[in-house]
Amino acid sequence: MSLDLPPIYLLPTNLQPDELHSLEERIPSLTWNAHEAEILLGRITRPERARFELRRLKLETEEIPAPTQSVENRDERPSKRQRTSESDGGGGRDNVAVGGPRGSHEAQSTTTSSSTIKVVKLSWLLDALDRGVVLPTEGYLLYEGRKLPVANEKPTPIADTPTGTSPVRSILKRAAADKPDRGDPAANPASPRTRHQQTRPYASPAQRPPLLHETTSEHDLPLPPVPDFLHTSYSCQRPTPVDTPNAAFVEELKEIRTLRLLQGDNVGVRAYSSSIAAVAAYPYPLQTSAEVSRLPGCGAKIAKLYDQWRESGQLEEVVSAATDTKMCVLKLFYDIWGVGDVTAREFYSKGWRDLDDLVEYGWGDLSRVQQIGVKYYDEFLLKIPRAEVEEIGDVILSHARKVDPGFQMTIVGGYRRGKAQSGDVDVVLSHPDESRTLHLVEKIVVSLEKSEHITHTLTLSTRNSDRKQEPLPWKGEGRPAGTGFDTLDKALVVWKDPSKKDAPHRRVDIIISPWKTVGCAVLGWSGGTTFQRDLRRYCKKEKRLKFDSSGVRNRTDGSWMDLEGARSEHPARDMVTAEKRVFEGLGLVWRRPEERCTG
Repeated sequence: MSLDLPPIYLLPTNLQPDELHSLEERIPSLTWNAHEAEILLGRITRPERARFELRRLKLETEEIPAPTQSVENRDERPSKRQRTSESDGGGGRDNVAVGGPRGSHEAQSTTTSSSTIKVVKLSWLLDALDRGVVLPTEGYLLYEGRKLPVANEKPTPIADTPTGTSPVRSILKRAAADKPDRGDPAANPASPRTRHQQTRPYASPAQRPPLLHETTSEHDLPLPPVPDFLHTSYSCQRPTPVDTPNAAFVEELKEIRTLRLLQGDNVGVRAYSSSIAAVAAYPYPLQTSAEVSRLPGCGAKIAKLYDQWRESGQLEEVVSAATDTKMCVLKLFYDIWGVGDVTAREFYSKGWRDLDDLVEYGWGDLSRVQQIGVKYYDEFLLKIPRAEVEEIGDVILSHARKVDPGFQMTIVGGYRRGKAQSGDVDVVLSHPDESRTLHLVEKIVVSLEKSEHITHTLTLSTRNSDRKQEPLPWKGEGRPAGTGFDTLDKALVVWKDPSKKDAPHRRVDIIISPWKTVGCAVLGWSGGTTFQRDLRRYCKKEKRLKFDSSGVRNRTDGSWMDLEGARSEHPARDMVTAEKRVFEGLGLVWRRPEERCTG
């Protein structure tokens, strides 16, 4: 007699194909649609991983707080991430483990309302099958939440589901999944991770001829003229607002750009960045694929994607990647502060598949920044509201003005571009008296550490002060390509409000600029990524200049150019005036920060 189980969705994470298929056959209430499930089941042991799986499946939930755990946790071993509280490589007063709370509910029936969802350990199912009775989830529960409605939710086509609902389609999908991964360098018999699932590498859908679907009525639609500012390939020459009428389509294109980044396709990243910037700058709601193909950097390929998105509300490649184990793991690693796309692929090639693997098998090989990134992984993913960004900025400015009341500060980054929430906080500090900014960064960090606002100082650079704050000359073409990171004094720190016991840790960057280059500093830290890329490209191609946040240099003789007028009779009275002078000196129209949102 089969057990009367609620609808269950089985997570493939850490399951070998044979084991996965065996478990599927033993679950009488198995569903292939995670949105229909009342229980998500998998070989996972941490609440953080449970939340990650929900995000990966695009299941929006509101967590139901768990009562204090009253029975011994049934996990086979303690979370490996607990070690991080003892071995994060140093750093202030921190002694909090990475893992979150692990409370569980009191005994209750396993049948839950369809409006809630539980993520439980695989051992719950195995124990229930062994005993022949449905067990309560007490001791097995990792997460419970109320399902939230998804705006404009549309059913996913069968072809885009992990295995489909058709038995034939299921067999074909399983056969494809069982193919050996010939190109995966993780298949190393000496690796301690050989017990984990070896998944085939993600590949984007095969390229199809870009045939655009158009109806007769579309030809009759009057299309607005392409604005003059969209006839340039430089996004720094056009306004790109924070609120674009085509935001939903832009977000889907950003997802594909992230996939290209994780695949190591830098050419694809640049191409999609140009397309995204053009669509984001277009001031009218898109109506047809022909309208898309007119935009710079778009053409037939992006127009085809627009057709696909308009018909289904999603892009096939994004849907496919959301259920691809390798891409999900790469995204998990890439979201660690201090880990780029190259390092994420290196981690995957070593056979590591989650944060626990980094702690158990590679902790000693991680940099201190990466160790902190793992330790506060979930906290760093939390967005920072504008009000909190302003509070952090006010604290930093107050400490600077303890050194000298004449200091000025501009909060840059996404906050200055008008975003409602930020991933981190970036501030630029300066003073009209150049002597006051010399070695200021060290004084600010010491002061904020004493006040217990800074818990970890990850990077402290005094390169600008070490050379007496003189702008670095341009050393000519042919040098190895750098990261584009400026040479200003700066501190990259972990921040926590000491007045709030449960305040999350935040990422904060404090940049110090001498007054003579403060316009470049504010400009260089304020624009979107593509805006900054095109600004450098424009300076190089059109002006024969080298721009970065620490100044503008002439590519012909390497000399620094005083675009801000710092050495004139009338230096800029404030940072924004200095920034406007840089725009003027480069021959560019002034764009408000809210118009530099190229994505």
